[in-house]
Amino acid sequence: MDLFEAVKERRSIRSFKPDPVPREKLMTALEAALWAPSAGNCQPWDFVIVEEASTKRQLVELALADAFVAQAPVVVVVCANTQRSAARYGERGRRFYCLLDAAAATQNLLLAVHGLGLGACWVGGFDDQAVASVLGLPPHVRAVAIVPVGVPAGRPPATWRMPLRDLIHYGRYGRGRIGL
Repeated sequence: MDLFEAVKERRSIRSFKPDPVPREKLMTALEAALWAPSAGNCQPWDFVIVEEASTKRQLVELALADAFVAQAPVVVVVCANTQRSAARYGERGRRFYCLLDAAAATQNLLLAVHGLGLGACWVGGFDDQAVASVLGLPPHVRAVAIVPVGVPAGRPPATWRMPLRDLIHYGRYGRGRIGL
């Protein structure tokens, strides 16, 4: 699949078939996630794979009642290991860089899942502390994204995007609009 096609065709999938996710496809997608860029190559991400129905149901309760999370055969919780970033960048690494890096890994994961013919959705609305408790995360590891993965039960249409010309600024914000 062409990269630009994958970027434009990927959708947030919120309905899954009961089919299992082949382990090799999941590992391929996670391999793509670990190739994301990271500040100072600290690679501050960890991935918690959740397949147990009871744990998925707990995640649903903590993810603002997004029931589709439990419907997916596999849920990947992308985490930021704050110690890996802090070792090189101190507080800025602990509070900021690790989150950016985990977000980049999440995007790679979403694109890889799509490229493998599966579907996923980035869920960011959840109770951080409660998710950490359910998953047994140590204090230096923060859940950043809950990503249900499975075979899509349907394909949602493309969503609206703002025109690029309204989002580009040159030199200073609000100046130098271009006519694309």
